[in-house]
Amino acid sequence: MFVVSSPLAAWSIVVVSGLLEVVFSVTMKLSECYTKVLPGGVSIVAAVLSVWLMSLTLTVLPLGDAYAVWAGIGAAGTALVGIVWFHEPAFVGRLICIALVVVGIVGLQLQEGV
Repeated sequence: MFVVSSPLAAWSIVVVSGLLEVVFSVTMKLSECYTKVLPGGVSIVAAVLSVWLMSLTLTVLPLGDAYAVWAGIGAAGTALVGIVWFHEPAFVGRLICIALVVVGIVGLQLQEGV
């Protein structure tokens, strides 16, 4: 069993967990409704690992802050991958909103003093 004892380690795990959320989302799309085995399997594994890693941090970090950062990394990261890889629209307003999510993530981490 893994035990997370420092805020720095916990925030690092939250970042990795958020990146796994991006992997989950992208491979879910690539699985075409889970009809393709490899991306579907990667999607499921990434989702389970993401949630498990996130759960390890909750003994050290405030739930609301950790969840907001985790979800924000997943949302902003997935939106950026969509723009770059899937050629989704990159409207100015959309980019500004993604930037606001990133600013919020950084702000929450700075509040923790890490």
